[in-house]
Amino acid sequence: MSTAAAPVRTLRAGTVLADLLPSSRVRDVALVVGGAALTGLAAQLTVPVPGSPVPVSGQTFAALLVGTALGARRGFLSLALYAVVGMAGVPWFAEASSGYAMPSFGYILGMLLAATVVGALARRGADRSVLRTAGTMVLGSAIIYAVGVPYLALATGMSLGQAVAAGLTPFLIGDALKAALAMGALPAAWKLLGRKG
Repeated sequence: MSTAAAPVRTLRAGTVLADLLPSSRVRDVALVVGGAALTGLAAQLTVPVPGSPVPVSGQTFAALLVGTALGARRGFLSLALYAVVGMAGVPWFAEASSGYAMPSFGYILGMLLAATVVGALARRGADRSVLRTAGTMVLGSAIIYAVGVPYLALATGMSLGQAVAAGLTPFLIGDALKAALAMGALPAAWKLLGRKG
């Protein structure tokens, strides 16, 4: 009795995980809404950081996963929906907050940009291997901080150094853990599906 391995199907360039689902407008709307909802749910997983108005939360991890899995356009739309609905009053930002008059709102704007960038990189295969996924997650996190930390400084009157100490440094270990999760999850998803780009 011989057992042959399942053939590996090669996908066209520019495919992201969401593209493996049957294509339709309904699919795209469901993915955008689902990505926003996932980010809102993950935002409720929070740990307060002493001395910082910004908690550790799951929303950054979700935003980067959404961008990578959906691609740049759908990732942008999903995080834009998340931001707009939260600004309109739905309490699904971190710690069940909403609105835009909070010191951590810059991180949400950064997530919008980061989801777009990591989605574009995923279309170039950046989620297919552990090392490329690690680089993608590090870049996405850097983008979030590049927007969030200066916003935090402006919103609170902190100096840039104080904002870095309160809004960046305490989060580096958590971000390393989130990147490690993504490094395992995304390439594993492609391997599980038995497909390569």
